[in-house]
Amino acid sequence: MKQKIGLTVGILLILTWCLLPVAWIISLSFKSQEAITNGSPGFFPSSGGAAGFANYSDVLADEQFRRAIINSIGISLIATTLSVLIATLAAYAIARLEFKGKKFVLTTALVIAMFPVVSLVGPLFDLWRTIGIYDTWPGLIIPYMSFTLPLAIWTLSAFFREIPWEMEQAAQVDGATSWQAFRKVIVPLAAPGVFTAAILTFFFAWNDFVFGISLTSTEAARPIPAALSFFVGADPFNRPASLLAAAAVVATIPIVIIVLLFQRKIVAGLTSGAVKG
Repeated sequence: MKQKIGLTVGILLILTWCLLPVAWIISLSFKSQEAITNGSPGFFPSSGGAAGFANYSDVLADEQFRRAIINSIGISLIATTLSVLIATLAAYAIARLEFKGKKFVLTTALVIAMFPVVSLVGPLFDLWRTIGIYDTWPGLIIPYMSFTLPLAIWTLSAFFREIPWEMEQAAQVDGATSWQAFRKVIVPLAAPGVFTAAILTFFFAWNDFVFGISLTSTEAARPIPAALSFFVGADPFNRPASLLAAAAVVATIPIVIIVLLFQRKIVAGLTSGAVKG
């Protein structure tokens, strides 16, 4: 009985710690700017300080924010698709082929994935301006792929090592080519790992701020996290906190929907490849 009570209290404390900032941002998104400026207390806005869904309609009516949504969706989807395709082929080769330096390749990939993002912003800024892809979609897609590919390769190689080699050999005995065996047998079996790699890549690209703010200068390619920093309102010394909160909620909705819809696959993908090897 005491263990159940302790477990329940612990879960409630963790949920409160994790969800309190989210609840506070949602509360701010429904308050008027005057109520926030005057220090309206509590989660729920009073009748005089409530803005309702006006903040959300104002945010969605902003051309800059709508353009940022399009940029984030396009850049994230392209980076995710390319990363998953390349990582799937590379991880399969690493898992199936024997060659010198395999462990070195995997270790290097993991080191690259952990490399500080800020240290590359300056060189990329100069390089992108020189070759003409600064403030463009490719100028963000390439860095996103550079940091997500190593982690995706590391994750997928563990899944491919778990798949019995005999299944691919059996498909080839039945007349399938190496490519057909890979596409119709191996990839479906590694679907949880492929899905996990895609989710991690999409999350990184969607939530990135450093590259988004440093490698863009206009709305042509600026993603949502970077666009939020330019919400200054009429008074640059009094930031529109209510509009910023509404924009943050809108930007978080796609991530929440993905997690709620595919949470089982995400958990399966994160745990299945870690059984052994």
